[in-house]
Amino acid sequence: MTEQVLQGRDYRTLRPVLLRLNKGKITAVEPIATDTALPIIAPGLVDLQINGFHGIDFNHFPFSGEQVEQAVRLLWKQGVTSWLPTVITAPAPTICKAMSTLAEACEQREIVRQAVPGFHLEGPFLSAEDGPRGAHPKEAVRAPDSALFDEWQRCAKGLIKIITLSPEWPECAAFIRHYRGSGVLFSIGHTAATPEQITQAADAGARLSTHLGNGAHLQLARHPNYIWQQLAEDRLSCTLIADGEHLPAAVLKVFLRAKGEQALLVSDVTSFAGLAPGDYQAPIGGRVTLSANGRLSMTDNPRLLAGSARGLLDGVNFVLQNGLADLATAVEMASLRPARCLNLPQQQGLAVGAPADIITLREQTNGGVHLLTCWKSGRKVWDDEQ
Repeated sequence: MTEQVLQGRDYRTLRPVLLRLNKGKITAVEPIATDTALPIIAPGLVDLQINGFHGIDFNHFPFSGEQVEQAVRLLWKQGVTSWLPTVITAPAPTICKAMSTLAEACEQREIVRQAVPGFHLEGPFLSAEDGPRGAHPKEAVRAPDSALFDEWQRCAKGLIKIITLSPEWPECAAFIRHYRGSGVLFSIGHTAATPEQITQAADAGARLSTHLGNGAHLQLARHPNYIWQQLAEDRLSCTLIADGEHLPAAVLKVFLRAKGEQALLVSDVTSFAGLAPGDYQAPIGGRVTLSANGRLSMTDNPRLLAGSARGLLDGVNFVLQNGLADLATAVEMASLRPARCLNLPQQQGLAVGAPADIITLREQTNGGVHLLTCWKSGRKVWDDEQ
């Protein structure tokens, strides 16, 4: 591949730079003359939780390796250059089948292999209580089981990188300790755990909270409760869904202040993301309505959300438009920080030697940004003008 040259204003300083890209890496970062007409240049986005996209569902069959590759290409249009397909609570054979399909896609398709560094298993070791369980099927929820997890990891060819689980199970802390040092990131989510159980999970090695503030009871004790405890636990980073629906702006503001650099954005998008507005039949829960503004709710009770349908860049824009963070912070919550959680090379950002996973952006009058181009491994894979 010949050298590529890309010019833009560094998202951190808005000072113009020239990037040289070769063999999938950034080989030089050079300052150039001021030019306010240049687009903003930033790292590609990294999404740790994608359940599906544009009609493709990683939790209901049939889905194929071809569809996983299609999702990679569709997500380039959202500025997402690395992401984790997410498999949720289901019967054990179904989880194994999903993991096998995803692993085969990574093995057989280079585009998938470059974009997908691993998988997120959200469940089935979650709370069985209504509220914290969310949309996960109650009949498939169960206690942590290392033999089962070993089988799923075998099906996944070792690519399960995050598992979301609830510390309320007595077996949870021992389960986490058993896999310490294995390269799996343990995340607390869909939980009704006591503060003491959350502390025990962190002692055992849990280091993340999954979409904190969601997958919870509608009403909680003022204090103590499992949200306060996770916010206060310095060993836990947290992912947040900033789509304007899952967390009000005021709550998101408080969470961001509490967690600081340990706050990450995820989309948690479902297969309805990217589809035209309308009513759809969901595999779990019945009819759902996707509104023109991207809100996904239950058709017969519009007050209830039916998952997420807004992408990660939408989350960046929600943070920016509500004045919750500056551009550099908002971008890094959706790129460098999640990459750092998984120790991916993308955590280097716009630095010499880093993967050339890059997006260019244009400021909008509403305070957000618009995606212009997306680059993966030094190759332009999407252009808004095309």
